[in-house]
Amino acid sequence: MLALRSCLKKALAPRALATQVCSSFTTGPRQTEGIFYEFCTYYLKPSKMKEFLHNFKKRVHLRTAHSELVGYWSVDFGGRTDRVFHIWKYDNFAHRTAVYKALANNKEWQEQFFIPNLTSIDKQETEIVYLVPWCKIGKPPKKGVYELVTFLMKPGGPALWGDAFERAVNAHENQDYATLIGVFHTEYGTLNRVHVLWWMENADVRAAGRHRSHDDSRVVSTVRESVNYLDIQQNMLLIPEPFSPLK
Repeated sequence: MLALRSCLKKALAPRALATQVCSSFTTGPRQTEGIFYEFCTYYLKPSKMKEFLHNFKKRVHLRTAHSELVGYWSVDFGGRTDRVFHIWKYDNFAHRTAVYKALANNKEWQEQFFIPNLTSIDKQETEIVYLVPWCKIGKPPKKGVYELVTFLMKPGGPALWGDAFERAVNAHENQDYATLIGVFHTEYGTLNRVHVLWWMENADVRAAGRHRSHDDSRVVSTVRESVNYLDIQQNMLLIPEPFSPLK
């Protein structure tokens, strides 16, 4: 019997080890519904930026007739400022395909906005992202400014760094240093990238809250834990356009 137990232990050991190794590469819990968001960044020619935004404001209804616009911002600082950043919501990938097909066949959209403004765009970047399972899209209490904080985490996915990252975000949110709008995990684009969108009344309120958080031991301890999994962080201050649903 002892010999049998010994043989079973040896036989099962590699299988247990394989399970343990595989689990460290899983992505962790995800949203179960098909809803995802498209992050679009347009790099515009500086001389064309005002004209581009004016034209989009006049014809935004042609675009929003097909899918939901979450928010539309210009970049105030944090890298190149000749950019607009916008977020679109889709039910699933079939929905997105149908939207782009409808826009391609929409003569008014093509002739009045898309084709005339192609020369205003230097470069376009697109990411497909999901909300993390513990977050829903928030709503700002009033008009203000936004900060998009982008984290490039170490490979391994949320199963590796998700819990620590959640604690760090919630520590800032729970102490009212800023209002959380959404936390998004990239599915198509640079992987292991997480975007956190915050709202604040203005840039000075943001600066004051950041200084206070640096002296808050509850925040500092969670951030120190999370940065063990961090490679790169980038912060951008965003100004909502008048037609943006998120003001």
